[in-house]
Amino acid sequence: MLPLPGAPSTSWAMYRSRLRAAFAGADPRVCLAFWLFGLINNVLYVIILSAALDLVGPSSPKSAVLLFDVVPSFLAKLLAPYFIHLLPYPVRVLLLAAVSTAGMLLIALSPAYTDGSGSVAVKMVGVMLASLSSGGGELSFLGLTHYYGEFSLAAWGSGTGAAGLVGAGAYALATTVLGLGVKATLLASAVLPLGMVVAFFGVLPRGAMRELGRLGKTRSEDVQGSGRGDENESPRNEDEVAVDGAEDEGLLGTGKRSVSTSATHTPWIQTFRTNIHRARGLFFP
Repeated sequence: MLPLPGAPSTSWAMYRSRLRAAFAGADPRVCLAFWLFGLINNVLYVIILSAALDLVGPSSPKSAVLLFDVVPSFLAKLLAPYFIHLLPYPVRVLLLAAVSTAGMLLIALSPAYTDGSGSVAVKMVGVMLASLSSGGGELSFLGLTHYYGEFSLAAWGSGTGAAGLVGAGAYALATTVLGLGVKATLLASAVLPLGMVVAFFGVLPRGAMRELGRLGKTRSEDVQGSGRGDENESPRNEDEVAVDGAEDEGLLGTGKRSVSTSATHTPWIQTFRTNIHRARGLFFP
């Protein structure tokens, strides 16, 4: 912990040494990549809310923008954890960037609200696409921190916090100080999701992810092979198997349970329905 300011034992040298010790072992590339993930994944949400009045006009409720900006993300975070692990991380990042870019382009290129009531509905579809991408990105990048340690999670949190300031400040700066129109500002923001692609493929060192993924695959194959010779052992209950799978594979990993599931050729839709039934029990006991 850092010493209290004003204490007799405090000094700038002590603060520097404590901060240096606190960040010992942090990879700058990992921190930068996850900071960009957190920033870009949430900044479009802030920009859309900042432009709410310009999107729907003074006669429509501004809460509609908030509703369409929150509900798809909530549904993605509620349902996607049960099947998103089927997509590799590179495919996820490309898909998330494409969906969010398409949403922002749909918002920016649709006619203004004064040109007809239908244009507001088109803009809300774009808001929903951007929200869906944000929810999926939060799941994916938080799961990705499993491979990179505590500094990646801290950098992600810092990026999400900066998104509020950067998004609102950038929109206000572009529309007031720089004199850009709403359409030009939203078109410029449509380029931001490409930063996630650059951060993932160009900044983030993916060696640790490949190595841990290879080890996890080898371990799963060993478990699957040894399971044939351990039929006489006492079976473990379902909670123990679930805990082992979570510890071995992380937040979005398949774990040992998925290995046994694939070994018995259980359809994924059946597993999905089982998980939905369990999730329902959290809300309706």
